[in-house]
Amino acid sequence: MLPKSALHARRFDALDQGSFIVEKILLETIPGYYLAGNLYLPKNTGSTKKIPAVLVPHGHWKNGRVHDASDYSVPALCANLAAQGYAAFAYDMVGYNDTRQTSHTFGKSEQEEQWGFSPLGLQLWNSIRSLDFLESLDVVDAKRIAVTGASGGATQSLLLAAVDERLQAAIPVCMVSATFQGDCTCEEAPGLRLGTNNMEIAALMAPKPMLLLSSKKDWTKRTPEEEYPAIQSIYRLYGNPDAVSSIQIDSGHNYNRKSREEAYRFLFNVLKPDIPFSAARESVQAKFKPEDLLIGALPADLHPLSQDEVFASWREMSRQRVKALSDQDARRLLASTVGATWPRRVEAIQAGQMVLLERAGSGERVPARWAPGRTSEAALVIDPGGSEAARRSRPVSQFLARGASLLTVDVYQTGSAMTPGISCGRTCLTFQRSDDANRVSDILTALSYLNSTRPTRITMSCNGKAGSWCVVAAAVTPAGVPLSVDLLDPEIAALNDQPGPLFIPGLERAGGMQQVLRLIRLNHQLRIESAD
Repeated sequence: MLPKSALHARRFDALDQGSFIVEKILLETIPGYYLAGNLYLPKNTGSTKKIPAVLVPHGHWKNGRVHDASDYSVPALCANLAAQGYAAFAYDMVGYNDTRQTSHTFGKSEQEEQWGFSPLGLQLWNSIRSLDFLESLDVVDAKRIAVTGASGGATQSLLLAAVDERLQAAIPVCMVSATFQGDCTCEEAPGLRLGTNNMEIAALMAPKPMLLLSSKKDWTKRTPEEEYPAIQSIYRLYGNPDAVSSIQIDSGHNYNRKSREEAYRFLFNVLKPDIPFSAARESVQAKFKPEDLLIGALPADLHPLSQDEVFASWREMSRQRVKALSDQDARRLLASTVGATWPRRVEAIQAGQMVLLERAGSGERVPARWAPGRTSEAALVIDPGGSEAARRSRPVSQFLARGASLLTVDVYQTGSAMTPGISCGRTCLTFQRSDDANRVSDILTALSYLNSTRPTRITMSCNGKAGSWCVVAAAVTPAGVPLSVDLLDPEIAALNDQPGPLFIPGLERAGGMQQVLRLIRLNHQLRIESAD
């Protein structure tokens, strides 16, 4: 999590609409970066009684938070919520309406991916800070705050609900699906769905109330039969299966009046506004000119950062945050970033001249060659060319001469594990690890197998660019493993904001190679030498 700075919230241009008031809002969610929105409030909030609140992130409709059409209307939703006694805060996606210091589609360069700088991350941060804003309002009851959005706004809703426990309820609309989980950069950050999906992410709301609003005519058409029962099964584990509900609308992709009125009834039961149940319906016609809601040019006394400057600020805040982590948390962050863990158990399956090392229960298999030795020392040799290339390298003869057991492996896309056309590249990083992260995982599998043979020492010798894979694996290897790492001509210099010897999204945000080397030296031996 980034450090939280002062929001310096600005509220201005209040517009009286009879039963409610709408204001223009600017929040400084990162120093020099401004999020715009509109705060809708009931007309009479002068009493000491606090009111519930709703966050409203918008989807990819053309006009963002001011979009007003029969199938989707943020102003109609928020105006009616305010008329019913809620505070409603609608805020921009990045690159929409007044929030244009970055585009909506950045985050695709290798440098940005290494730093975890993406529209999804920035929007999620904006949602967290928007919740901070609502919570800070004297009129709002911080224990009665919900979030709802449709389509891309539902993605933001379920992500916020997954990471911020302050929310008491969520209504993701027309998004929770097993077959489609978003197609925009702001919904598909690298690493988001490694071994998981939107159903499981949505289920992180359990056991708090959640309404799944779906459509019969988009990718949520099977929600009542598939996604809803799957999520309810998680709620059942908490003993609260009735806290999640499902309602489907016979309409296209939408947050239309019928859907909104289902949301009003759900929110009434959960947040208990000071109104009769009969008032939980659409009664206000919200008609605004764009200038009524949009800010336009930022105030002259503000000095907004450019997109490059926002990125630079993101990097610096990330560096400072990593420095403040404990060693244990730094290692956890690195392991979760790589998406590779120490195996619970590794089974060796004989396959002709090779041995397949299988992570129990995962189906992941690493081709290997194993030569038992006469001493209690074990060696793992990793080469970018695979097992055969490793066996021709200088260290192998040295290990065999002193009687060490020897393991060489074909890590992902090397040697016999080379399969053309299956590399993840840059197009599937939301759902799969990068090629280098897969190689790190395979090395951890090999190390775990060696450790199970109970050696007094494990020496991992890594050639060329394989050194970068090895050091990341060693950094997350448990402290009790007697590991020594020998690197020959390693390309492991710090990335220094530039693409480095390996590609693992988020690695720089986890501390980069400097952090990797520091974590190794805490628990294991590290020797770097020239191959000459």
